Amino acid sequence: MAGKWAGSDKKATPRFGAGLGYHATNYFNSPFTCIMSRRPNNLETVKLALEILHRIPRSRKITALELHQQLLHAGIDRDLRTVQRQLEALTAHFDIERDDRSKPYGYRWKAHSKGLSLPGLNEQESLVLALAQRYLQNLMPASLMKSMEGFFSQARINLDPYSSKKAESEWLEKVRVVDTTQPLLPPKIDAGVFEAVSLALYKNVWLEVDYLNASGKRARHNVMPLGLAQQGPRLYLVCRFEGYENERSLAIHRIKAAAVSGLTFTRPEGFSLEKYDDDARFGFGEGEHIRLSFKITKVAGQHLLETPLSEDQRGVEHDDHFAFTATVVDSERLDWWLRGFGDQAWGIEKSPAP
Repeated sequence: MAGKWAGSDKKATPRFGAGLGYHATNYFNSPFTCIMSRRPNNLETVKLALEILHRIPRSRKITALELHQQLLHAGIDRDLRTVQRQLEALTAHFDIERDDRSKPYGYRWKAHSKGLSLPGLNEQESLVLALAQRYLQNLMPASLMKSMEGFFSQARINLDPYSSKKAESEWLEKVRVVDTTQPLLPPKIDAGVFEAVSLALYKNVWLEVDYLNASGKRARHNVMPLGLAQQGPRLYLVCRFEGYENERSLAIHRIKAAAVSGLTFTRPEGFSLEKYDDDARFGFGEGEHIRLSFKITKVAGQHLLETPLSEDQRGVEHDDHFAFTATVVDSERLDWWLRGFGDQAWGIEKSPAP
């Protein structure tokens, strides 16, 4: 049946929100929204309402302040009072429960409600989001992770172990990233520090850090953040100190305080985080390529036949050992790796790469 304008028998296009169900249709055609429609920012009001609806969880309550912070991190700048007014209007027209027993009030979808599903978020996409939240949270801007909480929440709902989507739910328990060395607990990182670091890196702005180095010396520096890397349980910020042209790595857990400046910078054209890693800079190397040769027992060296050191690695099998040669980047990490084999590796020689 065709929609009608209020107070008229004239046929019109269906009202906005009709595809979202009875409650949504009532909201988008309510007096509250009609009043807002007289203003030029009606579309922005509708967008704000949808953003809020996406972020209201089912299994826990969320406050207006938490929603306000999520919206700010998503780049939606509205004052807290506007968010509170929207919540009141949405509560009246959707199956949203408000806990007003104490302040701040908490909001969530009622138990019988289906909520507002995120468009296009199927089971496979939910699985990808869940894995991203588990394994990439330290490599994503903190503000972006916060702004996507609504998506992560919807993904968790879609992958509820008691839902009909059993295969996708079980997959999270079937995969895991494992350590190649003795597992260590990650160092404690101040949440405010990580948020400042990731924000400065994301926006290409200078960062002021209060840093305590491994020798116990503490100093303040202005740095140009260029990259973020995770090495085992540790996170490192690759940056340039003000007044210098070389890159350094700062362990983020040693940053005691960080403040984002309002000064932007242009990323150096010659810098590549991939090349920085390839040059073994995280392994205390300087990018010098060498020709490495060594002998190793068959038990200790068997894995090198399956996972070689380089594309040009060559191996010769003897009765009780292998003799390998390969072009690699020289670094302290390489020396540590070789020393880890003890007397099972010998005849180690390094020469300039051709």
